[in-house]
Amino acid sequence: MANKRSKRQKAIVRRRIFLSCCVVLIAAVVALVVFSVNSLLSPDRESENESSGQSSILSSSENSSETVKETTATVLSTGDIMVHSTQLDGAKTSSGDYDFSAFFKETASYFAAADLSVANLEVTFGGTESGSYGGYPVFNTPDSLADAIKASGLSLLITSNNHSYDTGLFGLKRTAQVLKQKGIEFTGTRETESDPAYLVKEINGIKIGIADYTYETTGQTPGRKYLNGAIIAEEANNLINSFSYEHIDDFYADAAEVITGMKEAGADYVVFYMHWGNEYQTSPNTWQKTIAQKLSNLGVNMIIGSHPHVIQPVELIHSEDGESTTVCLYSTGNYVSNQRQELMDSCPSGHTEDGLLFSFTLTKNADGTVLSDLDLIPTWVNKYRGGSGYQYTVYPLENPDDGSTKYSLDSTAAAKAKKSYERTKEIVAAGLTECQQAIGCEITFK
Repeated sequence: MANKRSKRQKAIVRRRIFLSCCVVLIAAVVALVVFSVNSLLSPDRESENESSGQSSILSSSENSSETVKETTATVLSTGDIMVHSTQLDGAKTSSGDYDFSAFFKETASYFAAADLSVANLEVTFGGTESGSYGGYPVFNTPDSLADAIKASGLSLLITSNNHSYDTGLFGLKRTAQVLKQKGIEFTGTRETESDPAYLVKEINGIKIGIADYTYETTGQTPGRKYLNGAIIAEEANNLINSFSYEHIDDFYADAAEVITGMKEAGADYVVFYMHWGNEYQTSPNTWQKTIAQKLSNLGVNMIIGSHPHVIQPVELIHSEDGESTTVCLYSTGNYVSNQRQELMDSCPSGHTEDGLLFSFTLTKNADGTVLSDLDLIPTWVNKYRGGSGYQYTVYPLENPDDGSTKYSLDSTAAAKAKKSYERTKEIVAAGLTECQQAIGCEITFK
């Protein structure tokens, strides 16, 4: 019995050992099969992972490309909008209203084509509360001029100039109120001190800082501000952006602060509009040159001037540290006025009839924002019989013979237009060409 039991126990042990070996063998075979399958599938999975990774990178690249997608903004500037008494007489309608639309009928398409169109408003909207409407020396113009400006496509007015205070504190504030009511943006003057002193305007993703300043005149009372020889109310001191030649360092400090504020607000490009210089002089004076160089040193990219009522040259200014350049148009001349050649003893050359449309284009991409195009089109103001007196129309002249071939003006007017074109070309061609060559764009005057 003991032997039988021993044999049975041995048989049971052998069976367990056999079964264990079988289990181990089966497990090994299964592991080998799994390993083989994994080995076969692994390249495909890695390939899928690589493909998935490439897809993610491409998507990220596309999204990044969309984030920094190249964009452009074009700004067009023109000169002084003035309304003298003869212009008022001609704009008056039979109903007693005023219609200034003739001023803009040939330029409106140019204004509309730009992303931002700018002009110098050298009149006030003082209303009848300020007395009768009138021209020089106290410009008080009907509000309907603002309607014509709005309809023309002009979208920004610079309002700081030596005539900003012609109708006093009331007229200064009322001008701002009228422009706000009409939906016309402006800078240079303010209705209240809480209004911004400058703009950072975003156009197609490009932020442009814009400031506007006028020169002050000297007066008898120390510490008070004067414009055009007239003392202004202390309340208006901070409502008009201005500078004094006698305290020019104060202006530079203010300009530096403004530029810093613009850049902190994200400005990609900085433009200063300056009301400066000597009337009827076709060359900039020493002060203009000095201030322009200082503004360039401070980081201003573009300077556009007004006040002389005639066109002055374009210049490419290099900052003294050699790090940057500034394009400066010293004077845009008049956009529209009654300063006619036959009336101007102080400027009988005809230059007061000449103006221009000065445009520049900015391009922004992953590398930053650059000036990519610069152009200038001469304009001429035609004065002719119409309405209740004389009408005034500004003609853009892309070619010297446009007066006859494009606008069908009579021979006398066409000849004047051609002379105007040649006068402007003579003043701006050299400097404009230098600037155009510097940025690699098309040369206008060859």
